[in-house]
This record gives sequence, structure tokens and C-alpha cells, in this order.
Amino acid sequence: MSDPSLHALLGRLGFRIDQASLDALLKETARARRGPREVIERLCELERRTRDTLHMERRQRQAKLGTFLALDQFNWSHPQRVDRERYEDLLSMEFVARSTNVLFRGSVGLGKTTLAKNLGFRALQHGLTVGFTTLSSMIAEVARPQLPQLQARRLRRYTRPDVLIIDEIGYLPFDARAADVFYTVIDERHERRSTIVTTNLPFKAWAGIFADAASVVALVDRFSENLVVIDIEGETARGQRSRVAENASQRRPARSRRR
Repeated sequence: MSDPSLHALLGRLGFRIDQASLDALLKETARARRGPREVIERLCELERRTRDTLHMERRQRQAKLGTFLALDQFNWSHPQRVDRERYEDLLSMEFVARSTNVLFRGSVGLGKTTLAKNLGFRALQHGLTVGFTTLSSMIAEVARPQLPQLQARRLRRYTRPDVLIIDEIGYLPFDARAADVFYTVIDERHERRSTIVTTNLPFKAWAGIFADAASVVALVDRFSENLVVIDIEGETARGQRSRVAENASQRRPARSRRR
């Protein structure tokens, strides 16, 4: 039986391994003169790893984390202040077991979203379900006019994940209806599942985002009842670029006028 025919047969049996991986396995086992039992064991292990990889990729797509800087490439020296030890404690996922929420607070460009997404990715590695959204996207999907049963189905997309990341709170204004939607999500998840939020504003300024909606007080109360706060302070990336450009222009010699 040719290798492609063997691969096709394995595919009909439900195997997920690709042709190249199967060829490499067959060559390695032939070279090492492995017995039938060991060949089957190695084939099963390769299939298990392949399924784990495909499963992880599918769950990543469903989480909608998108592309992000890996944690080992994050520049911890860029922010002037960030509690790295507290963040690394979160990577154990114990906060999810305790249904604890997490708040990343700081100016634009200091890595709030990057750190939040890496927490989400670690949760996926632990077999947890994850959802990522911006606040504006969540509001736009849940609050738009629709049948009640359809709205409830859309709302479950945000209430069901073990870890929900809501990004960019404070960048756009919303109405009272949006505040009610946000409150509903937080209330449904309260003491059941963990929610991670990124914002550039303190809690006292949240009312201004939602046109002083009455539900904001209850929203903050629910979210902050069991909460880990990581404040990130420092100069934004945009500020750094402006300062570098300004310094460069000051060092540049003035051109002499031609006479």
C-alpha cells in the first residue's frame, strides 16, 4: 500500500494526521526497525498531538483573540510601573477557579490588551473557554433590535465563556441602553465566571461613559466585588515617539541660507 493510500485509509477511519507527518513517522520507524506495537503506539501519540493542536486552533478562532504579542516578547521595562509578580500569579488560572475578575487600567499603548490576551491564551491552554470582544462590538451585537430569543442567544456568547475579555472601556461614549447591556453581562457572570476588562479610566469616571445611566453603580459594584487590579503607568508609545522626534529635531543642525 502506498503512503498516500495509507493516509487516505487513516483519514476514512477518522485520523487527523497530515501526509508529511505520516511519511516522517514511517521513515523514522523503518530506520529504527521498530516493532509493530511501538509503531502503533507512536502513530497513536502523533494522532493525539495532532488532534490537540487542531482543537486548540479551533478554540482560538472561537475565542477571537486575533493576533497579539507573545508574553515572552512583552517589554516589561516599557511601563514605569506594573505589578509583574501579581500578573504572573494570574497565569496559574487560580483566579478563574475563584471566579475572580481582573482589571487592567492605564493609558493607551502600555500593553493592557496584550497582557489581557495572553491571559486568555493561557486559559485556552488550560482547557478553559474564552471570549474576546471590545465593549463597542459587544454592545452593537447585543443591543441592536431583534427578537427576544435571538437577543438571548447573542447574550449567551458573552455570559457562557469561562473567561471573557472586554477591551477598550472608556474610549467611546455610550447611552443608557448600552450600560444596561453591560450590566446584564457582568451580573450574569457574577460569582460564576471570570471577566477581564481593560480601561483607561478609574471607576468614578465610568458613569460619564454611559450618560450617567443608573445601572453603572450596580455594574461597578458587581464587577469590583471580587477583583484583581493591575494598574499600568508610564509614557505611551505615541508619547515616546513624539519625544524622540522632538529630540532629533533639536539635534539637527540648522541649514545655512544661500546668499
